[in-house]
Amino acid sequence: MGTRIVVDPVTRIEGHLRIEAEIKDGVIVDAFSSGTMVRGIELILKGRDPRDAWAFTERVCGVCTTVHALASVRTVENALNITIPPNAELIRNLMFCTQYMQDHVVHFYHLHALDWVDVVSALSADPAATSYLAQSISSWPKSSPGYFSDLQKRIKKFVESGQLGIFANGYWGHPGYKLPPEANLMAVAHYLEALEWQKEIVKVHTIFGGKNPHPNYLVGGVPCAINVDEANALNAERLAMVGTLLEKAQQFIEQVYIPDLLAIASFYKSDWGAIGGGISNYLAYGDLPTNGYADVGSFKFPRGIIMNRNLGEVVPVDGTDPEQIKEYISRSWYTYADGDKAGKHPWDGETNLKYTGPKPPYEHLNVEEKYSWLKTPRWKGNAMEVGPLARMLVGYASGKDEFKEVIHYALEKLDVPVTALFSTLGRTAARGLETKLVAKWSLEFFNQLLANIKNGDSRTFVADKWDPETWPKEAKGVGMTEAPRGALAHWIRIKDQKIDNYQLVVPSTWNASPRDPNGNHSAYEAALIGTPVADPENPLEILRTIHSFDPCIACAVHLYDPKGKYVHQIQTF
Repeated sequence: MGTRIVVDPVTRIEGHLRIEAEIKDGVIVDAFSSGTMVRGIELILKGRDPRDAWAFTERVCGVCTTVHALASVRTVENALNITIPPNAELIRNLMFCTQYMQDHVVHFYHLHALDWVDVVSALSADPAATSYLAQSISSWPKSSPGYFSDLQKRIKKFVESGQLGIFANGYWGHPGYKLPPEANLMAVAHYLEALEWQKEIVKVHTIFGGKNPHPNYLVGGVPCAINVDEANALNAERLAMVGTLLEKAQQFIEQVYIPDLLAIASFYKSDWGAIGGGISNYLAYGDLPTNGYADVGSFKFPRGIIMNRNLGEVVPVDGTDPEQIKEYISRSWYTYADGDKAGKHPWDGETNLKYTGPKPPYEHLNVEEKYSWLKTPRWKGNAMEVGPLARMLVGYASGKDEFKEVIHYALEKLDVPVTALFSTLGRTAARGLETKLVAKWSLEFFNQLLANIKNGDSRTFVADKWDPETWPKEAKGVGMTEAPRGALAHWIRIKDQKIDNYQLVVPSTWNASPRDPNGNHSAYEAALIGTPVADPENPLEILRTIHSFDPCIACAVHLYDPKGKYVHQIQTF
């Protein structure tokens, strides 16, 4: 038995996550992941109009918003056999791409970069040398010595005032930081620039969906009418603005994000390119249809599973097969009516709360019993990792040239083998590489939308089956997509025109869940095992690997009462 350390809460994430790790001889030998807020969003959906479900599910999180709405409208459309117009599919794709670009940039700079970048070290950087470094890796215009000198003075004022603000409470000076001062100063500059950039790109959501972070959706299409000459419609001016925003996004990603990613990775590749791989199975539902959602083969992100890191085979996945995807609760604070050992397919899922754990504050979880509010999903009994790495691997193994091109580009730049992808650093790099792809694809979708409009097609909605009187007495459906953090699906049962059962299996449920009935780890727990920890009092290494998944626990564990009021964790005990 080693020393158990606790990180609670894990910061710079959405939601509440607790990590407990056993350390022996300076290395993590076991780990436990616990979502510490109760999940129950499904409970308030029962009995509601299925066409309204998107508005509730979208609000389980302030980060993964649009994809929950997308999954929700798709699950209702699947249940009722509704096919949306091509323009609606393209607009949904553009909403999807916009979230990916904004979310991934925010993750890299504001949630994950400070695991690799020592802000205080930037104070000793030479602005001229920083300018030389920046210009050597990119043509981004904000790279003059004066620019970096002014920024450095701003940081010094923070430090001298004793108020680091957004940079407070970091592990500055930790021996795990390897970047030279100039690289740190460059990264801090781009951290601040990314704060400004990210608020611009989401204007695409307000143009197509009316607002952000919770844009509007619609079963049967999208809630925006196309009329290039109408002031209150999706007109020529608004379309032009979308095009400009997408072009600027691609420029920022190509000239700032990707160069920074590769520059930082070059200093950490020798160790972190072999740490944090964890489980060896990867799941992606895929998305971004180019010929209608029913044509899975047309997806830009292909659907499939990689087993045992075998890049020579992609295994198919079917969300409607009751034997493929099941959720277990043997280590989760829930109950099933027929016992806690067997798993349930989401169409038959239950959300029954029964907390039996310690009341906070407490020293340690009782990991021999139930220890998390997250359920434990499995594919045919196997733990899966989901997220950018899974998507990139499935694309690569599917033989998609675009995926091969960006992956080989990064591997050659860093001079590392393909096996380096199976690591904390590989997971972080995969996120950036897919952002590069998504930026390119967004412009393709935008140009296709313009072409459709020029050809006279302005349809964005179909009214077929909108009237509940036309629905069958009972129906069920599944809506699958890829949230930035990984495979996301909603399952619905409709009875007498109302929701009879609704279940979400979200990315962080796959990755952050507790052990299954056989004692097998999920992705977070497995990825931490074997990680060296230099200072247990300052476990920077734990944050590096956990943040590489970009945890978003809110959608895995959130709860509101029937009136929409948040129920605090303490009150649920």
